Amino acid sequence: MKTIGLIGGMGWESSKLYYERINKKINESLGGSHSAKTIVVSVDFAEIEKLTFKNDWNAIGQIVANCAKQLENAGADMVLLCTNLIHIVSDQIKKNISIPFLHIADATGEAIKAQELNKILLLGTKYTMEKDFYTQILKESYGLKVIIPNEADRSEIHRIIYSELLKGQFTETSKQSVIKIIEKAQSHGAEGAILGCTELPMLIGENNVTIPTFDTGEIHVNTAVKWSLK
Repeated sequence: MKTIGLIGGMGWESSKLYYERINKKINESLGGSHSAKTIVVSVDFAEIEKLTFKNDWNAIGQIVANCAKQLENAGADMVLLCTNLIHIVSDQIKKNISIPFLHIADATGEAIKAQELNKILLLGTKYTMEKDFYTQILKESYGLKVIIPNEADRSEIHRIIYSELLKGQFTETSKQSVIKIIEKAQSHGAEGAILGCTELPMLIGENNVTIPTFDTGEIHVNTAVKWSLK
């Protein structure tokens, strides 16, 4: 079994889910009292959030690249970033380590293609939806047509994520808002919805809408566990 390195804290609730899911899936695969070999480095999210609002991605990249190097030095065989948005600095991470970095968009793209879908809605922070670090991989590597909500809906999802989900708040009002945004995209041909913030699946799940939803955190975990057990 290979050792999975996790960069967490963005926010810690989703990082907790990563750790729990990895251990459960390892145990499901190997049985008995088996658990995962993991190393975790967790950041102070307040620092990351402040830099995000300043659009200082270089400083964020330095922080998480250092975290990745810590994991490698501690004996990790691969690195996972337990968040969607901060994959925007993936290149800085890759340059700083010699072990594999498992990108969440690659894992998600493979899961979508496995269901033979072509037109997909991407939900997440405004940065995730509007910048191309995520959509470019989905389009170029997996041939997907990616759509995003209109500006007002993007702003609402962004507000829900930062003002509520990252603070551990999950309200019925916000849940219904996200459902309406997904249904609107469905009416324009969306065949599925990427929940491209690792906290979004805590708010909404497949049972709430009639098109497939893709829990990026769980998909990421599944890929890491398969890699760990190769």
